[in-house]
Amino acid sequence: MSKLRLGIVGSGLIAGVIADAVKQVEAIELVAVASRRSASATVFAKEHGITTTYNTWQDMLSSDAIDAVYIATPTACKEEIALFGAENRKHLLVEKPFASVESLQKIITAAGSHGVAFMDATHFSHNPRTQQIRDDMVASIGEPQAVRSSFFFPLMDKSNIRFNPEKEPTGAVGDMGWYSMRAITEYLQPATAIATIAGGIVRDDDTGAVIRGSGVVVFEDGKSSTFDFGYSIGVCVMDLDILGHEGMVSLSDFVLDWKNSFAFDEKDHINGYIKRCGMVTPKDFEFVIADSEEPQEVSMMRHFAAVTADPSLEKNQQAVALTLKTQDLLDSYRSAVK
Repeated sequence: MSKLRLGIVGSGLIAGVIADAVKQVEAIELVAVASRRSASATVFAKEHGITTTYNTWQDMLSSDAIDAVYIATPTACKEEIALFGAENRKHLLVEKPFASVESLQKIITAAGSHGVAFMDATHFSHNPRTQQIRDDMVASIGEPQAVRSSFFFPLMDKSNIRFNPEKEPTGAVGDMGWYSMRAITEYLQPATAIATIAGGIVRDDDTGAVIRGSGVVVFEDGKSSTFDFGYSIGVCVMDLDILGHEGMVSLSDFVLDWKNSFAFDEKDHINGYIKRCGMVTPKDFEFVIADSEEPQEVSMMRHFAAVTADPSLEKNQQAVALTLKTQDLLDSYRSAVK
């Protein structure tokens, strides 16, 4: 079977992460890169052993040299690139977040119309631990009632693109808050409409970019979530609690696992989560092993290759629905805090 030929639009840090991940997936071959700066594309290609560079993403996406594209560009231009890619029958893997749920729906519709796959690039969704928690959750802690999440990493470099509202209009809301919203859709799986959503954001004095936020969402069936995120507390925090009728599950690394995600490399660490039920003290907390030797970004690329084989499969459509729900929650929060 021939390999999926992948091109990348973008040459930043996260594009490099995916380039490294592809090298560990037999079904994909990274063959091309395009960047708004040709010099950056050349350096990126040399670093990752890519044979072909393009001066424009239009040239790359309209060529017959690739079958799929990973779009790792600022949020402001993702829709245009994705629509062009779909029209040229290229499978789409697109970095989060999206400009809006309406923009995302256009991309998904275009992919469907042209018979190509669409997948968002949320790494932790592909970590085997995520599926294990989902599979075991109801039997282990009862029906989930609430999710609490905190995601921070220290980043106050104002030259970073995250501080440019023209290119990244959602700031920390889309960059960090996306993961809180995805945790809601992955684990809480609300089936009813939002009853209440509220919160507050903090903007950088110089750039106006959102650098921190907090919020709460309550659904009509009573399920709820609280969340905090941002750049400005000086430490990496990735805490998640899932509260059920009969107990709770806790993780301290729900976004990027400590063991072997691209940001961390603790090979002796065992991935898993803490389960608590009843009136237990810390000595009686149960650690549930949910380990994997494969980095979650590698699992994601493996799954993407599988999705391109048949985008119409029910499980693939369910994943697209999660993406839409995540973006819808993000948009609702943004509207509430403006």
